[in-house]
Amino acid sequence: MKIARAFLLVTVSLLAASCAGIVSHRSPPGVTVDLVPKGMYARRIYRPMRPTFITIHATENRSRGAGAYSHAQMLKRGSLKGEHNAIGYIGWHFTIDDHSTYQSLPTNERGEHADYDGQGNRSSIGIEMCENRGNDRARTLDRTARLTAWLIKEHGIPLSRVVPHMHWRMIRHDDHRDLGHKKCPHFLLDNGRLGPKWNAFLAKVESYRRAL
Repeated sequence: MKIARAFLLVTVSLLAASCAGIVSHRSPPGVTVDLVPKGMYARRIYRPMRPTFITIHATENRSRGAGAYSHAQMLKRGSLKGEHNAIGYIGWHFTIDDHSTYQSLPTNERGEHADYDGQGNRSSIGIEMCENRGNDRARTLDRTARLTAWLIKEHGIPLSRVVPHMHWRMIRHDDHRDLGHKKCPHFLLDNGRLGPKWNAFLAKVESYRRAL
């Protein structure tokens, strides 16, 4: 009996130790999971990631039908090419509009949305906010803040590591051309810089995090 109990304790300890290194990839509540097929397009190469940042984007696609579902389908079908990145496709984790949120990549896999070979792609979850005509921006921002709050709690990411796309310097993979810092998401910047609008967004994220 003592030997069996000792064996059980050792087994449980080993399982706990092995699980300690596993990165969570749970999907947030209220999100439609519609992933890019494994082994294809933005997931054609398996590139594991431990997220330590969250990068906030705006799609800059103002076509009437360019909501979250439409962008998720473009990612899933490989329609968004990345001519100058390492895998040939663009990919991010979540797309949000005023009534829906779609997940296209697991949060423990790397995307191609921020800065080519830089830390933004290597270590951040990418969230794209839709700008299609008829989309309610205030509701989209609120939904984005709620999702971001859930993600920072889930992954233990500090609020200081929720950053705009502009945070990352973009240097292309193939020809190493320096594109500088993209002013994105443009509607959360004040004259192209971080200011009251970005700070208000972070405050909303923090208020939702505290409520979780």
